[in-house]
Amino acid sequence: MEPLAKAEILIEALPYIKKFYGKTVVIKYGGHAMTDPDLKDKVMMDIVLMKYVGINPVIVHGGGPEINYWLEKTGQEYNFVNGMRVTDEKTMEIAQMVLVGKINKEIVGLVQKNGGKALGLSGIDGDMIKVNKKLVEKDGVEIDLGFVGEVDHINPQLIYSAIEQGHIPVIAPIGTNGDGDVYNINADYVAGSIAGALEADKLVLLTDVEGVLDSKGELVSALSFKEARHFMETGVIDGGMIPKIECCMEALLGGVKTVHIINGRLPHALLLEVFTDKGVGTMVIKE
Repeated sequence: MEPLAKAEILIEALPYIKKFYGKTVVIKYGGHAMTDPDLKDKVMMDIVLMKYVGINPVIVHGGGPEINYWLEKTGQEYNFVNGMRVTDEKTMEIAQMVLVGKINKEIVGLVQKNGGKALGLSGIDGDMIKVNKKLVEKDGVEIDLGFVGEVDHINPQLIYSAIEQGHIPVIAPIGTNGDGDVYNINADYVAGSIAGALEADKLVLLTDVEGVLDSKGELVSALSFKEARHFMETGVIDGGMIPKIECCMEALLGGVKTVHIINGRLPHALLLEVFTDKGVGTMVIKE
């Protein structure tokens, strides 16, 4: 690349660096970007760069495929209802070990490998995430999923403290109820709730698709609440995209300025979304 072209890229980024300086961006880290070694490094480079130019990134990660792997490795069966894992006590034990003890610390290590400072946390720490038991309905019958929670309340003080000390918080989607029981939570919902509690300027969800696709399979660059509900009712949005859209809507109602769903398979997708005029993926808006 010619030196002038490099300079033009930096100049294009300048207004966005100024706009987001000192602001909080919550990143839901998941999908292929968590498994491909090259993409892992590129995502962490993006996040560390954001920190160095004055943005406060907060990472919320998932880990479903890794939990599946360790359940299979230990000979345990598992199943899903409406896309959510039925989680008995033993499954919860494995999930907690994988999410908090393995994946969380791997992400912390990757951030630090790329020059940042990270602090690994879960919703148990500092009583950060309080949950209620999540019940689902299937064929008119209410089903108890076991130790699966939905966010009731976020206490963001520990996150603020980590940011003030120059760390990038890395949060595993585990929470507790009022009796001290530990629950697994969908990471998309956790990311949306944390973004709302922090009054983040931006929530970015890394996925394995370009963004939201319409009935013709074409990318929707901006999606309103009304359009999102219509797409869900007609089945255009289904499966794993439903919790992502619901968490986007919840985050916007909670005070987050903008929410984006982007393709984590695209190298440096975060930088393209935050620091360029065009951006990538789908932006979810209220109207």
